[in-house]
Amino acid sequence: MYSRSRSRLTLSIFLLLFTLLFASVVAAQNSQTRSHGAQTVVSYELLGEVTFPTGTQFKNTEVGGLSSIVYDPRTHLYYAISDDRGDFNDPRYYTLHIDVSDGSLDDGDIQFVRVNTILNENGQPFVAAEIDPEGIALTARGSLFISSEGISSATPPVDPFIKRFARSGVQHGGMVIPDKYLPDGSTVGVRNNLGFESLVVTSDQKYLVTASEAALAQDGPAADLNQESWARILLYDLFTRQPVHEFVYVVGPVAEDPIPADAFRVNGLVELLPIDNSGTFLAMERSFSVGAGNTVGVYEISLRGATDVWGYEDLYDEATGTAAFPFTPVSKNLIFDVESDFNLVADNLEGMTFGPMLPDGRQLLILVSDNNFAGNQFTQFLAVALETAPAP
Repeated sequence: MYSRSRSRLTLSIFLLLFTLLFASVVAAQNSQTRSHGAQTVVSYELLGEVTFPTGTQFKNTEVGGLSSIVYDPRTHLYYAISDDRGDFNDPRYYTLHIDVSDGSLDDGDIQFVRVNTILNENGQPFVAAEIDPEGIALTARGSLFISSEGISSATPPVDPFIKRFARSGVQHGGMVIPDKYLPDGSTVGVRNNLGFESLVVTSDQKYLVTASEAALAQDGPAADLNQESWARILLYDLFTRQPVHEFVYVVGPVAEDPIPADAFRVNGLVELLPIDNSGTFLAMERSFSVGAGNTVGVYEISLRGATDVWGYEDLYDEATGTAAFPFTPVSKNLIFDVESDFNLVADNLEGMTFGPMLPDGRQLLILVSDNNFAGNQFTQFLAVALETAPAP
C-alpha cells in the first residue's frame, strides 16, 4: 500500500514538473521576437493574399465570419473563431494549416483542417440569443479563451463574456466581467457590435488582454466622421483571473464619408497583439463606410506612460463634452495601411496573429477578415513579414 501510494506521488510530481516545463517551452516558442525589453517594428513586407468566396463550405458548415485568429506553436496550426451567432451553423471555431515556409502566401497554402462547435458548460451548443463570438486566444497550457461582445440591442441586453474552453470546444469557467462593461441598452456598458472584439494572451503568460471596440456608453461618443472615440484596453491577471488594469486607446474618426451621406459608418479597435512583454502591442483599426468600403490600419501602441484608469467607471463628462478627469491615453503610431501600403482592396479585416519565424529571421504576421457572410465580400488572408528591433 505504501509503495503504491509513493509511486502515485512520484508520478504526480513527474507529471507536474513535465507540465510546467512544457508550458515554459511553449511560452518561449510563442514569444519569439516578443522577448526581453521593449521592441519596435522597423520594417514590413506583404508576402501574399489568399481569399475564399462567401459560401465556401467545410464539413457541412459555411466558412465565414472569421473575426479572430491565433497560432499554436505546438501543433503549427491556427485557430480562427467564426462570429456566426448561430444564424448559419452552430457557433464554432476552425483549425487551419497555413504554409508560408517558402516566403510567400499563395493559393493552396491555406487548408481548413477541423471545425469545433463551441459548447457551453453543460456540453450543449450555444444558441443565437446567448453569444456573439469575436475573439480567440490560446494559453501556453493549451486552454482557449473566447470572447463574446454581447448583444446590447436585445431586450433585455445580452452581456458580453470571456470564457475558457478546452480545444475540443467545451467551456470550463471564465472571467468576471466588470460592471462598467455590462450594457443597460443605452447609458452604460458596451455598445451594440462594439464590445470585446479583440483577445490575446501576453507571451509571458501573465495577462489576458481584451478591449472594447469603441467607447463604452458612459465613456463618450462612438467614432464617427471627425469624431474620435475612447476605447478601453482591459488586462486580466491570468493567475487570479481578475481584471487588474485598464488603459484608454483613442480610436480615430471614421475614415471615409458614406454614400449616401447618412448611411452606416463605423470605426473600431478590432485586434491587439503584443510584440514584447513591456507593454508594446500591434493594434488594428478597421473603418467602414457604406459605399466607400473598408480602411484598415495596423498601429504600434505602448501602454508605458499611459494612465491606468481601472478605478474609474466613467471617462466622460456629458455636461461639458470633455474628459471627466485628466488621463494620458496609450501612444499610437501607424505602421501600415492595408490599401495604400499594399495596394489591396481590404475586406473587413478583424483578426491578427503572429505565426512562426520565417526562414530569413523575420516574424510572420497573419491577418484575416470577417466577411459578414455577405455575397459582396470574401474571406481574406494576408501574410506580412515584420522585422523588430529594440526600442530606442
